[in-house]
Amino acid sequence: MKNHKPSLFTPENKMLHISKWDAIIFLLFLVILFLNTPITSAKEMQLNLPLGLDASSLKIPADNPMTEEKVALGRFLFFDKRLSRDNSISCATCHIPVLAFTDGQPVSTGIKRQQGGRSAPTALNRAFTTTQFWDGRAPTLEAQSVGPLTNPIEHGFLDNNEMVAKLNSIEGYKKQFKAVFDTPISLESVGKAIAAYQRTFLSGNSAFDRFETGKDQKAISDSAKRGLKLFRGKARCGICHSGFNFADENFHNLGVGWGHEAVDVGRYNVTQKQKDIGGFKTPTLREIEHTAPYMHDGSLNTLEEVVAFYNNGGVKNPFLSPLVLPLNLSEVEQKDLVAFMKTLSGKGWQQIKAPDTFPQ
Repeated sequence: MKNHKPSLFTPENKMLHISKWDAIIFLLFLVILFLNTPITSAKEMQLNLPLGLDASSLKIPADNPMTEEKVALGRFLFFDKRLSRDNSISCATCHIPVLAFTDGQPVSTGIKRQQGGRSAPTALNRAFTTTQFWDGRAPTLEAQSVGPLTNPIEHGFLDNNEMVAKLNSIEGYKKQFKAVFDTPISLESVGKAIAAYQRTFLSGNSAFDRFETGKDQKAISDSAKRGLKLFRGKARCGICHSGFNFADENFHNLGVGWGHEAVDVGRYNVTQKQKDIGGFKTPTLREIEHTAPYMHDGSLNTLEEVVAFYNNGGVKNPFLSPLVLPLNLSEVEQKDLVAFMKTLSGKGWQQIKAPDTFPQ
């Protein structure tokens, strides 16, 4: 009888052969699955709010969570002058950190030294707001963050495609956007990154907060205490400058600029409603001591001038807000009111500065 070698195709070996192929196919499946699964290592970033700020009032969109990587990218964009058509200005040109994120000018200056018609409002505590700009034309901080880029007086890009193309020409930005958003650079992702960074601009833990929330009776002067009482009562300030951020986020006609040859109609440009003619957004009073000049046109240089303006009942015009009335404050009362407003200077933003280097 001949000796037969075991066949490779016996039932036993056939079963063994199939199981090896199954293992290989399974491993290939795992590799493909891994390569096509987005990396989700970035953890959501929690803002460390100073005393006096309300965490439940934060306005952080579900589609733009805060992460350290996104905030870092937004920081580069906020300070990078290449985010203007001629490389001459950045977001920080009009929102200078050491000036409490204003520029100290009556109206802001863009490319080619062109001047706009409105003062740069502070970017502080925008994390608690929705509508942006003096007239509220941007419904979100994300929309505000990219709004000036195609303004011919501000950053000056002809359109958003030109802006995106310029960022795409910078390899370092392409890599960062891919790492943060897992997508190519777009108008949407630029707005999300800058908005995330702006939400870290916070002001709280002021002398007022330590007095009001911390119950430290020595935190503010007697003059400021009298001013606080006036603020909430006779002076009527708290009607519009309400809540922990001292702003109702609404629009009011105070008569500022009324009587000039060309009147800025403000909110009306957005809504086309007669009731909104000359209406401008109530700004936060936090850091008000550091954000002169005041009003949407920068026409008032000091807090004393602002109080005197309100004391006189604004400037009469057909659309003056019914909330604006003569106050009949004495000189001492006006000084007390100013003393109180100066207690709203706080902490949380002084450490913010431009990067030493930028993506290349």
